[in-house]
Amino acid sequence: MSREIVAGVDGSPESLAAADWAAREALHRGLPLRLAHAWRWEPLDLPLVQDRADQERAADEVLREAEATVARRHPDLTLTADVLPDTPVAALLATESRAEMLVIGSRGHGAVTGFLLGSYGQQIIAAATRPVVAVRSRDGEPAEPPVGDVLVGQLGSPEDSAAALGFAFETAAARGASVRAVRAWNLPPLYAYSPASMRLADEAGGLVPYEEKALREALAPWRERFPEVPVTEHVELGSAGQVLLSGSGAAQLLVVGRRARRGAVGPRIGSVAHAALHLAPCPVAVIPQG
Repeated sequence: MSREIVAGVDGSPESLAAADWAAREALHRGLPLRLAHAWRWEPLDLPLVQDRADQERAADEVLREAEATVARRHPDLTLTADVLPDTPVAALLATESRAEMLVIGSRGHGAVTGFLLGSYGQQIIAAATRPVVAVRSRDGEPAEPPVGDVLVGQLGSPEDSAAALGFAFETAAARGASVRAVRAWNLPPLYAYSPASMRLADEAGGLVPYEEKALREALAPWRERFPEVPVTEHVELGSAGQVLLSGSGAAQLLVVGRRARRGAVGPRIGSVAHAALHLAPCPVAVIPQG
């Protein structure tokens, strides 16, 4: 089945910026772009648009305006656009069977509706089985520098971070960019020191060389698969969220992994992804891990 990039649009400047980012990424990867706008008939209590046909026409106008804007900016792009009769969360998740990635807009902090990073956006990110990219807007344009590397966080074992590293290398290869891989670590509490862990650290020559070795091993298969992608390795003492945010200002894209977690109200994202989504100035890709 052929893949496509799917961008959710709702008429906001942020979602239009996300659609533009998605269009450029589709061209980088040689994929088609699908714009999706969610609309479901719901009678309103306020004296606004009460007629179903008027609401349906308004939804179609939102989609067509976004489609026209993207087509004008990217005439070589293969583009489709659909109004999906469902809630924003269900509508976008329903496109995953063919989606290479899902792209939504982001205002950072705040609870907003539609395909923006708010309650709906976080639900999409938490439940998605495909990568989700959240794109900020600066005056209606994606807040993405024209140059810079793809910054990716490497946490845990090579298996834990394989999905995030794979996405980062694929994206860098498609863009002709470099990868900056970051592994953050904290000094463990005294009770966490076991004979086995201390032996591994001693064999590596200390805690810092141990972390550097762990990063090299995690990167090795991706360096072999993408030999054309320049790679910078960085190990730093500190929390993963803080270390990644400190380097995100010059990045084209920040890539973080997300484990499947469930809370009292359903799936949720972890603290590192949460910090990146709300505070990083560049687009953020959240990659579900096994």
